Amino acid sequence: MKQAIAKLGYVALQSSNVEASLHFFQDVIGLELTEQIGDTYYLRAWGDFQHHTLSIAPGEAGRVTHIGFRTKRREDVALFADQLGGKGYEIEHIAAWTTPGIGEAIRFTAPSGHRLELYYDIEKPVVEESRRSVLKNQTYKSYNKGASPRRLDHVNIHTDADSSVTYKFFTEELGFRINECVETEEGDILAGWMSVTPLVHDVALVSHEKLETTARFHHISYWQDNSGDLLRAADICKEHGLQIIGPGKHSISQAIYLYVIDPGSGCRVELFTGGYLIFEPDWETIVWRPEERAFGNTYWGDSITGNPLIVPTIDATGIKETKAVPALEV
Repeated sequence: MKQAIAKLGYVALQSSNVEASLHFFQDVIGLELTEQIGDTYYLRAWGDFQHHTLSIAPGEAGRVTHIGFRTKRREDVALFADQLGGKGYEIEHIAAWTTPGIGEAIRFTAPSGHRLELYYDIEKPVVEESRRSVLKNQTYKSYNKGASPRRLDHVNIHTDADSSVTYKFFTEELGFRINECVETEEGDILAGWMSVTPLVHDVALVSHEKLETTARFHHISYWQDNSGDLLRAADICKEHGLQIIGPGKHSISQAIYLYVIDPGSGCRVELFTGGYLIFEPDWETIVWRPEERAFGNTYWGDSITGNPLIVPTIDATGIKETKAVPALEV
């Protein structure tokens, strides 16, 4: 059996204003704090099982240091290390539990410029009774605070690296399947929605001719159970003085979306619901052409094309200023 990735695991975020980021992710988005170790905070949604799906640490500016994925088997971590190391990728070995809740891991830089981590062993912390769900198959009480998404869904990353190399790496080296894409008549992929699960995408990768830095992090996405949850989330964001894009619906993935930005780090968050799952073993990639891209992005609702989010700067006395924020560096 060839080594394989099982799922998206977590995003390691740095924030220049950790206090604002914690307020946003806990009170607005509604994530639960697993624990704090030093100056780093570890959070997860009420339906996430592993130790965390988001970590927030202080930094000079908002950035994502790496993105973690869990493999299907323990031995897959070493097999990936051998495979990638043999092809010239520099492998960093991370001792077990160096990252809280994460066992032995490897990190490497993908051709897109993004730092990725692979691991298998995890901790599934027991939740104290006051926050624990009465359901044995659920971690925390649902709808306990904020928008209250169920679980981590996907990440969206951008790059100006050679697209013929980047998509080949994710498919041939890491085992992702491209379920939908924007492709030129010449066969160049401009954007790919890729998964290792039945989701339409665990990772979306978008190619650009030129970026400020080769690798960018566009957004982290959390799943909500239904469109009513998404509408409630829109109200919660507006009550906190936050600018939103949406709700709207993508043609690609067919999912309903809402975008909002963390004022502390500049990290864009997508709240996500609906869409479809893929169970067909012989799924053929759905191809969209560049002239169809705007429709592919927005079936109905606020357009996400050419519509930058405006990020309020918030402190205890309220909103001080607003500014447009691009995708995060990595």
